[in-house]
Amino acid sequence: MRRVRSPLALCLILPALAAAAPRVGLPAPLSAGLDLAGMDRSVAPGNDFFAYANGAWLRRTEIPADRGSYGVGHQVADLTDRRTAALIQAAAASRAPEGSDLRKIGDCYTSFVDEKAIEARALRPLNPTLQAIEAISDRRALAQYLGTTLRADVDVLNATNLYTANLFGLWVAQDLDEPSRYAPFLLQGGLGLPERSYYLDPSESMAAVRAQYLAHVAAMLRLAGLPDAATRAAGVLDLETRMARAHAGREESGDVLKGNNHWTRADFGTKAPGLDWEAFFAAAGLKQPGVFVVWQPAAFTGLSALTAEVPLQTWKDYLAFHAIQHRAGVLPRAVRDQSFSFYGRVLSGASKPRERWQYGVDQTNQALGEVVGRAYVARHFPAAEKARAQAMVAHLLDAFRTRIERLDWMSPGTKAKALAKLNTLKVGVGYPDRWRDYRGLRIVAGDAFGNAERAERFEYARNLKKLGQPIDRSEWVMTPQTVNAVNLPVMNALNFPAAILQPPYFDPKRPMVMDYGAIGAVIGHEISHSFDDSGSLFDASGKLNNWWTPEDLKHFEASATQLVKQYDAYEPLPGLHLNGRQTLGENIADVAGLAAAYDAYRLSLQGRPAPVVQGFTGDQQFFISYAQSWREKSREPLLRRQILTDGHAPAAYRPATVRNLDAWYPAFQVKPGQALYLPPAERVRIW
Repeated sequence: MRRVRSPLALCLILPALAAAAPRVGLPAPLSAGLDLAGMDRSVAPGNDFFAYANGAWLRRTEIPADRGSYGVGHQVADLTDRRTAALIQAAAASRAPEGSDLRKIGDCYTSFVDEKAIEARALRPLNPTLQAIEAISDRRALAQYLGTTLRADVDVLNATNLYTANLFGLWVAQDLDEPSRYAPFLLQGGLGLPERSYYLDPSESMAAVRAQYLAHVAAMLRLAGLPDAATRAAGVLDLETRMARAHAGREESGDVLKGNNHWTRADFGTKAPGLDWEAFFAAAGLKQPGVFVVWQPAAFTGLSALTAEVPLQTWKDYLAFHAIQHRAGVLPRAVRDQSFSFYGRVLSGASKPRERWQYGVDQTNQALGEVVGRAYVARHFPAAEKARAQAMVAHLLDAFRTRIERLDWMSPGTKAKALAKLNTLKVGVGYPDRWRDYRGLRIVAGDAFGNAERAERFEYARNLKKLGQPIDRSEWVMTPQTVNAVNLPVMNALNFPAAILQPPYFDPKRPMVMDYGAIGAVIGHEISHSFDDSGSLFDASGKLNNWWTPEDLKHFEASATQLVKQYDAYEPLPGLHLNGRQTLGENIADVAGLAAAYDAYRLSLQGRPAPVVQGFTGDQQFFISYAQSWREKSREPLLRRQILTDGHAPAAYRPATVRNLDAWYPAFQVKPGQALYLPPAERVRIW
């Protein structure tokens, strides 16, 4: 499930720096109940359910100038941001001691928002990196430098972030074949544009993006002080284009079976010749692992070959560009503005950057997210709300269990294994059982660049320390102040952060049926991920293991193909359709999760009729709440990027899931001939 990608945190403002930090106002919580004024009842629900539930809101809402999209998820994220800021401002008076976690988040945040100090340092913090790049004298030195850039910045097991700007990315997680041990996963990377199609698509629109990217690379190299920037930039773009040709596509990268490739250390030299792998691994701190999981083997072969084929100077120009781009947020305004001009304006359609304090939230959350999260839940996630959320999770699990038991197409053996998986699912609500230890992270007041570097290395080292250790199923991959939720298929675990467990998703002041339509569908969605096209490949222990009979699998795949066709037919932009195969896992989870949430809502009534509220029946409240929970408006550049790169359908197409649920039809008198109508035989019923 993806509502909005936004790491939400702020840091303590220490008294000595409080005057320079922005004062952040605290808005009122979002209103409860259905937003009747945001609906457009002139639209037939059976023709466009998203517009029926959100049409008036869409017409009157302007996307803020600093955003590529805007919707209910952003509203909740903004509220969470500001609440966290208020907590930090109140904590400033506590005068936290040197070295304490609160002092660290204070120094981290205030260093980042102190733009005058960053301007005064100019590019001096970056100079050691640029000098190290310039000192690369041979291919072994290149391999060593590339090894130092390896970071734990990708999550293969969720297939939600298959991107890293470094040549390769690392994720340490349970081995798919041996879930009792951790394994180092390696993924393709190295591109400055979002995905390979941005380099290879011959259309005029993509050619225009490439031209603007070329200009951006040249501008950044000039800011780094390199002569002949235009020629160097052309070499960088050519190198990245060759990388893109080697890359696996988004759909292939999301295929677990294609990604589970175990290579020994010796395999790299024969299967991916070119890079000095031993030098790379040594520089990356990977001296011990004997086996790696290489997610895109053909890409590793192609990228490794490029390290031997492409002139060394081109590699140095490439690394210099990515070095300044990677640290743009903690470098002078000229660098930040140039970075925004491309990544903000061109790729997202925003016309101005966010306020500095908002970037400070992101940066501090990346560095010390669970420190901030601990303060957040203490203030904004009472025990009663955690208990209420846990009760809803239990109801959804019961509903899903009943659905499995009643399946008429699944054999008893497969059904028993599905139930075993459901019964061992570990569900985390609000925040982790144990908080992370940040004592080893050094944060220095006034050193924004150094803090970012040290925090990144600290997180990388934390991941490497997992190797050889017992599996920790209690680990969270999201902070409590993140507006999102996640399924971890190998851990067979779910995380529901506190920040998404608030209005309008989860609200004690409104009828429970509305919560079932909003957060209930989210909970059901994440449970369902354990049984989508990827999650269904893992057994109860988290092992990649086919627990299906051939007949059961054939039925499942036929239903999945039916859902692919549904989404392939949607055309958000002229000539650009959704990729139903690329978004299949999320679409399966939407269908099954909404169905389970509907069952749980009906069970919660215990045979009583749901009261009519705001003029709508219980079923209508349920479905409208679901559609309004996906309220979002996007600019074209960001929408195009999402369609090409994301495993989720755009928000406007998520409510179309309702067409697969029988109960939606009588609730809104949907008739044959309307755009969303599906004959009963064509409605997808997977779980």
